[in-house]
Amino acid sequence: MIATPETKTNDTKLSETKLPRLLTQLPGLKAKQVVEQDAKFMSPSFTRDYPLVAKRGHGAIIEDVDGNTFLDFAAGIAVCSTGHCHPKVVEAIQKQAAELIHMSGTDFYYESLPQLAEKLVNTVPGTDAKKAFFTNSGTEAIEGAMKLARYATKRDKFIAFYGCFHGRTMGALSLTASKSTQRKGFGALLAGVEHIPYPNPYRCEHGHSTETCGAEILETLERQVFKRLFDPEEIAAIVIEPIQGEGGYVSAPKFFLQELQRICRKHGILFVVDEVQSGMGRTGKWWASEHAGIEPDILTSAKGIASGMPLGAFVARASLMNTWKPGSHGTTFGGNPVCVAAALATMDLIETQYKENARRMGEYLFAKMADWTKKFKIVGDVRGRGLMIGVEIVRDQRTKEEANDLRNAIVDAAFHKGLLVLGAGANTVRLSPPLLIDEEQADFAVSTLEASIAEAQKKT
Repeated sequence: MIATPETKTNDTKLSETKLPRLLTQLPGLKAKQVVEQDAKFMSPSFTRDYPLVAKRGHGAIIEDVDGNTFLDFAAGIAVCSTGHCHPKVVEAIQKQAAELIHMSGTDFYYESLPQLAEKLVNTVPGTDAKKAFFTNSGTEAIEGAMKLARYATKRDKFIAFYGCFHGRTMGALSLTASKSTQRKGFGALLAGVEHIPYPNPYRCEHGHSTETCGAEILETLERQVFKRLFDPEEIAAIVIEPIQGEGGYVSAPKFFLQELQRICRKHGILFVVDEVQSGMGRTGKWWASEHAGIEPDILTSAKGIASGMPLGAFVARASLMNTWKPGSHGTTFGGNPVCVAAALATMDLIETQYKENARRMGEYLFAKMADWTKKFKIVGDVRGRGLMIGVEIVRDQRTKEEANDLRNAIVDAAFHKGLLVLGAGANTVRLSPPLLIDEEQADFAVSTLEASIAEAQKKT
């Protein structure tokens, strides 16, 4: 886009804005027109929580087509890690786009590919040498991890968890068990995939604490699944999100992840950790799994890796990655030079500024929200790490009945007050803002959500 005096003025105004400003009723006239056109020409399979029609963004602020500005606590589903259109990311994209856009890293070499791979693998826990493969998305990263697990182990079975989301292509969808609507209508999926419960301390059937929930699940895995369904020597990998994303921002207890790793090591099963949503500094460390001190055999990443450009990756121990031969796996667009340039800039910003800010602002937000279960009878739980926070909405704190309608009302009310949030799971509000937010923006988000929750609570 050629910058005109008008666009320069608009961009300048947006860059100076830290809080929302609503000029029209929502949706505005132009937004309504776009929504109508979308309904006419676009696939109806998309899910839209509210009629936001984004036009431009800067930092944590989004402007719609009618000139309304919003504080973004969704970040494109945890994608825009360095905020919208960070100047250093934009500069990297523009420079690379003027030099080379595509040749295909499957058939040729890019100087930037091994540079990014080195940066990425050096962030992944473990002393073993590692290698990376770049994809277009998190779903493709999961697909690649599944293929590598089968290829390297010569086994064909997988264990995954209820509530986890790993993607929508057929292999990844076979692991996904978040919502039935995501699987309904697609027929038989990949054979040899078994699901077991995910430890949810808030809803622990055995009344365990955050530190101990899940012991019975591990016992079921070893005493039931391994004995009655899959011999462990046939299982290629166990795949888990250390913090469920789509499933409701539920964190697996530290001991659970450690014990799961021990079980995998004992039986020669690969331990695959899906950090597509929880990685890239969002929890205050590069990877959420670092909080548990585990070392994945394969780790998947995407979303926040390139600040909005389409890029994913899976990182594996070199001894695993070296098992497959040329032609075993490839990609046309994965590791595209423009996306890689964005990722290099993104990783530098996360390392030098935003990883620590995510930790600090996460603590700030949790302190502000610590009394919500006492203040609001419909707030059942506030959980998460860093800037990956879930607020579970219930009908009654005693029964913990899920209140999907109240959650949706809160999300909608926040939008009409200028705050963008999304739902997760059946009844959770998820907060996943850009990692650059400050205290003023956090305060606005908290006060807006409190007002929105109070409004929803009046409906009970």
